[in-house]
Parts: sequence; C-alpha cells; structure tokens
Amino acid sequence: MMKRLSKPAIFWILCLVPLTILAQDSALKIPSEVNVFVGKEMTAIALESADLNGDGTMDFILVTEKTKAESDESADAEDVRSLLILTRGRAGKLTLAKRNDKAVYCKTCGGVMGDPFASVDVTRNSFTVNNYGGSSWRWSESYQFNYSGLDDTWQLVRVSSETFNSLIPKKVKTKIRTPKNFGKIDINDFDPAVIR
Repeated sequence: MMKRLSKPAIFWILCLVPLTILAQDSALKIPSEVNVFVGKEMTAIALESADLNGDGTMDFILVTEKTKAESDESADAEDVRSLLILTRGRAGKLTLAKRNDKAVYCKTCGGVMGDPFASVDVTRNSFTVNNYGGSSWRWSESYQFNYSGLDDTWQLVRVSSETFNSLIPKKVKTKIRTPKNFGKIDINDFDPAVIR
C-alpha cells in the first residue's frame, strides 16, 4: 500500500528538483591541455589553477574519478579518486608533476552525508584538500600541502580535523597537526590513515 505524501513533503521535493537539474547542468569545463590528463573511463570532478611551484606560471590541481555506467548503481567504497598536480614547463607545456590517490576521499566515504569531497583550495605554492562527512556526528579533514623548492615537491604541512554533534554545532572539537607530529610527508606518499 502506497503512503500519501504530505503537503510539506511535496513542497520540499519540488524545491529540490530544480537544484538537482541545476547541478547536472553545471558541468566542469576542462581546457584541452588539461583534458589529456583525465584518462580513459575517468571523469574530472574538480579543477583549480594557481602558481603551485612559484615559477610565475599557472599550474593546475585536477581531481578525477572512475566514470560509472548509468546502469551501475552499486556503491563501491574502493573507487579511488586521483589528485593530479600539473605544472607548466619552460616551453609552456603541462606535465604531470605528482599524483595521490588517497587525499580525496571516495564518493561513499562520507557516511550519511554522502560524498565527502568538499573542495581543493589553491594559492601560490600551496593547496588544501577538504573532506567533510558523518551523520549526527559530523567530521571534517583538511590537508594542506606547501611546495618545497629544496625538494621540488609538495609536502604536508598541516592537518586540521574537526568533529561536532549536529545538534550542538557550536561545540566543535578541533585538532591541528604539523610536521612536528608526523614528520616529512611527500604528496606522492600521503595516506590519511597514517595521520589519524
């Protein structure tokens, strides 16, 4: 027997439909020079640009995930998302400088909140990966990497974790960790499980 929806429920459904359509229309625009790094059977889910290595040219952070077939509705927590650092050489051509498959959490790793990937924030010589999820207990993890000219790589310089109960959102527990806590970690070798 089907249950009838209440008027408030119908109202909220009708409000959410335009938002869903809008989200589908806002496809990520990828320049052709970056698109060659997306790979077969992959989809770009984030792209940010900044001078990531301090050489005066614009570089990119690209995040990709495996493309799911429309018929494949199974949630696969093993699907990795790749964070690619693309830097511009002297000739102006982009090259893959570094890659990490663990900094951006998988689509189903956020618990009840759904997809935990919030954003990648970029500035000159630095970028931060932000993940957020949970249910009644919410959590966030932010990983900041700075460029080291000495080592010609990006190294983890700050991990910021927050947890709070959604019923008491002003009571946030924050934990900050730096290289004093975890040592020198290259973006290629970064694994959040080791930091926790």
